[in-house]
Amino acid sequence: MVKGGRTSFVGYLLRLAARFPFLFIAGRLYGAEALGRFAYATMVVELVAMLATLGLKRGLAEDMTRRPHDEAGALIDALLAGLIASLIGTALLVALPQLVFPATQLHSLDRWFALIIPFIALADIALAGLAFHHDIGAQVRARSIIEPWVLSIAALALAFTAWKSDGMLIAYLLSMAAAFFAALPPAFRRFGWPRGWRFDPLRVWRLVKINVPLAGADIAEWGARRLDIFILGRFASAEVVGIYFVAQQIASLPQRLKSSFDPILGPVLTRNIAAGNMAKAAGHVRQISFWVAAAQLGVVLALGIPGQAIMGLFGPIFAAGVAVLAALLTVELFAAQAAVAEGGLIYVARGANLVWSLVGLIVQAGLSLVLVPMDGPFGGGVGAALALAIAALLQSVGKSRLLQARLGHKVSGWRPSLLLAGIPAFGVGLLALRTPEPIQLSIGFFAILGTYGFIIWRFGFKGADRLLFTRGLKKIEDEAASLPLAPSLDKL
Repeated sequence: MVKGGRTSFVGYLLRLAARFPFLFIAGRLYGAEALGRFAYATMVVELVAMLATLGLKRGLAEDMTRRPHDEAGALIDALLAGLIASLIGTALLVALPQLVFPATQLHSLDRWFALIIPFIALADIALAGLAFHHDIGAQVRARSIIEPWVLSIAALALAFTAWKSDGMLIAYLLSMAAAFFAALPPAFRRFGWPRGWRFDPLRVWRLVKINVPLAGADIAEWGARRLDIFILGRFASAEVVGIYFVAQQIASLPQRLKSSFDPILGPVLTRNIAAGNMAKAAGHVRQISFWVAAAQLGVVLALGIPGQAIMGLFGPIFAAGVAVLAALLTVELFAAQAAVAEGGLIYVARGANLVWSLVGLIVQAGLSLVLVPMDGPFGGGVGAALALAIAALLQSVGKSRLLQARLGHKVSGWRPSLLLAGIPAFGVGLLALRTPEPIQLSIGFFAILGTYGFIIWRFGFKGADRLLFTRGLKKIEDEAASLPLAPSLDKL
């Protein structure tokens, strides 16, 4: 887990470096309105791609645990199920492109934009299979290097051509296709083609049926991250959606750190839970919770305090979204514990986890419908962000307590050292705000991050906490890998 977590952390840093160039290109060369149209269209196709994975991004690890001598067959079954589901979703959106581009004039490319869905879904499933063997390098290459940099480079190049009106959409298609071709070959090299494999509709159907709760939880979690844009797009202009999207992308950078640990947490937990080691499973959850919280808090402070200057980088009009950025960064602090806890709940309490996810989604939707249409400081984008923050706090408390009850051991990763490091860093940030914006974005940003990092490393990271950054130490990973792959998870 340590080695994989370290690789995932590097991948997170690469994503962080690649995200800003695209947002800068989109804001400066395409504008807020075009960016809003792009945001809504990609939201729809990614939703359908999420549906098409059928929960197998996380459920595949469990299926491979049950079939230790037929892992290649498990992967092929998952890919086949995902392909069928994605083709159904693609056909629907090709027939009804208005679902992807509502209330806007359709361009020649728009009808066929949904053809990218199978590429997204199958790449995610293939990477989940590799993650079962702690092969996170393929995910880092596909999702942290190839996908974001192809997107940025293609968007930049197309901005100066006759295809500029569809430039961001074409760049998105190219990036997802490139990630697909970076994900599948490593998976087939790792697993090969299963010997004696035959298509069995009943076996594939059982796989889908088992993972329905996971798919529901995935959709609920994903919906919580996209419902705000969906509702905002119904009550606000494309320009407002574009500003919100930039704030959301910046604020989601801390969240992407947590998602970097998903491929590692799943396999480790399945092995420990299958062996009945609930205490060790809870220990892994606590460890990753702290790693994620510690890194997220530092990034949130560094991005949030000079938020107006950061938003202004993408164009003067985007600086108006600083309040939205502050609210969305708060969301990430609340959501971190819920997201990590869900990584354990999907193996011990799928039904209850789904219920909590749906409750959070309902709360967010209700609050959004009340706040977003309002005039004043709590309406529009700020209202959408506040609704998301309240729902995230509710789920953080509920899911953490539920997992603790099921495992019988503490799972929270929050420690007093987080506040010990956060308060001085906040003070440094307030001093940085007294300087010109270029100073805030350079010296101020790194002063906040450096102050926080030094204190949390000196007083917060002890013993096992430092394994994430120490090469050659694989105690946790080796310990988990040595556990029997007992086929008892289906009884949980």
